[in-house]
Amino acid sequence: MRIALFDQYRIGIVDGASVRDVTDVTDVIDSRWHGSPYVINELIEHFDELRAPLRAALASAEERSLADVTLLPPIPRPGQVLAAPANYHAHIAEMTESRYRPTNQQALRSPGDVGFFVMGSGSISGPADAIELPPMPGRAFHHEVELGVVIGKPARGIQAGQVADHIFGYLILLDLTLRTEGEQQEERTMRKSFETFTPIGPFIVTADEVPDPGNLGLRLWVNDELRQQANTRDLIVGIDELIEQASSVVTLRPGDIYATGTPEGVGPIEVGDVVRAEIDGLGELSLPVTKRSW
Repeated sequence: MRIALFDQYRIGIVDGASVRDVTDVTDVIDSRWHGSPYVINELIEHFDELRAPLRAALASAEERSLADVTLLPPIPRPGQVLAAPANYHAHIAEMTESRYRPTNQQALRSPGDVGFFVMGSGSISGPADAIELPPMPGRAFHHEVELGVVIGKPARGIQAGQVADHIFGYLILLDLTLRTEGEQQEERTMRKSFETFTPIGPFIVTADEVPDPGNLGLRLWVNDELRQQANTRDLIVGIDELIEQASSVVTLRPGDIYATGTPEGVGPIEVGDVVRAEIDGLGELSLPVTKRSW
């Protein structure tokens, strides 16, 4: 299934250029979350119970054109957003030579060596939102396209071979990053947690429709210039190992997101640009870059 959130936190199943409204199905679990940004977390947590009712509801659900609705972030309020640093060898190489890398910083290392970092969940935005750059003269803002993994079941201390049972699905994730030249750098969490710096979407593709997440092509364009192109088979630390490691630190819960790392080709974006990203089988995000108004 391709599961979207749209308009006033309606749940939709996407089929081609249309979406069918199946919001009412979640009321059999708990109607308190109806019309709230947490309704999708409830759906994910109880998906095994709701899978059959969802399929049955599709037969009579209202069908609307995607062009006539406003797609929201498919998970507006994830409990946790975790991310893998430096998980492609070519990206490590390019950042080692980058002028935005502090000269006193230790060598970049993969998540197998240093683990994960956290991005503020308030940085989440969606397919209909602009990327808003804050007024910070002398700083650069870089794009990073990544495969996002959506947790479906609580995961605590699981082994790599168990990870597939705990994954709900996958989505496109952009990790926007504030960078500067020289020695002075803010903490990584802050540099990546500005509002709208983590666009996700356009929907969640459930795991059963992604037969091999370890072999997905990723691409990103800025103003039709191809900047990033790679495949998840080049991940240094694979998805199963990333989730195993994270679950040994903190319990992962339904609706949490893990960003698996960006490939080479990261670069600056500016106000007026359009950033477009796609991942095989997961759709496309196309987002304008604007100046933040506050």
